[in-house]
Amino acid sequence: MTAKQVSPEVYCKEKTRASGSSFAYAFGFLSKKQCRAMMALYAFCREVDDIADEIEDKDEAKRQIAEWHDEIHNVFHDKPKHPVGHELYWARTYFSWDEELFYEMLDGMLTDISGKAFIKESDLNLYCYRVAGVVGLLSIEIFGYQQRQSRHFATTLGNALQLTNILRDIQEDMQRGRIYLPQTERIRFKITDQDIYDGKLTENMRGLLTFYGEKAESAYQQALEQLPIKDRVSLRPAIIMAAIYYAQLKRMKSFHYDIWKHSGRIASWQKIRIAWKAWRYEKKYEKSLNLEKYPLQLDF
Repeated sequence: MTAKQVSPEVYCKEKTRASGSSFAYAFGFLSKKQCRAMMALYAFCREVDDIADEIEDKDEAKRQIAEWHDEIHNVFHDKPKHPVGHELYWARTYFSWDEELFYEMLDGMLTDISGKAFIKESDLNLYCYRVAGVVGLLSIEIFGYQQRQSRHFATTLGNALQLTNILRDIQEDMQRGRIYLPQTERIRFKITDQDIYDGKLTENMRGLLTFYGEKAESAYQQALEQLPIKDRVSLRPAIIMAAIYYAQLKRMKSFHYDIWKHSGRIASWQKIRIAWKAWRYEKKYEKSLNLEKYPLQLDF
């Protein structure tokens, strides 16, 4: 585990900004302390995700994930070594993080490294929880919440975001030897590995992808229903993130999920516009507290 010699805070900022992730567009609406903590968390996510995605030697990738396992132990036992570890250590002094959630995330990275196909829907659900739901649980500790129900909101939203990612990145993941859509559902829709590799949008393929698109859309709606009204203002950054990802899902739906011919990503200017519109809408709600006039929504 190596890192260039800059301050831990600067290192995490650079790591976050270089990623171009949709998550970063919500950071600008946070306090300075919250923003710094989110950048530390996101930099950690990028570090371990890059290991899983970019290191072809599985043994080496596993070794590096094991190093991060040790570093997380260091973070929670006052001996961080890596710049990201130092920032996570700083953040945990202000925000209540569960150490075990970081290990869950690392287990999700090991799933990626293994490249083993998911057999059942429960395999996909566990994976989504580990790589996205856990991030949601850690994030809301930074944003702040009062109601326990908000934890369900965080994990359900994480599931929706990860399903969106899976649909968007099918082609890219296939090139890495990964298929996240469970075999049970692929068998039901008569879709083989080769069909996904060939990228032909047959009726069966469209049926499979639409099925998961509808699952993602349902998860977004369920997350909104689970968000306690008392926590709506503090969890505004999560709503902004969700709105950006939801726009990507809508885009894919518009071209029937044919991601082999079209990109499921949206441009930076669109992310900024959505983030700004969502923020203004939620600020109006905060001022009026009129739920009928400003119901929870993601379509901006």
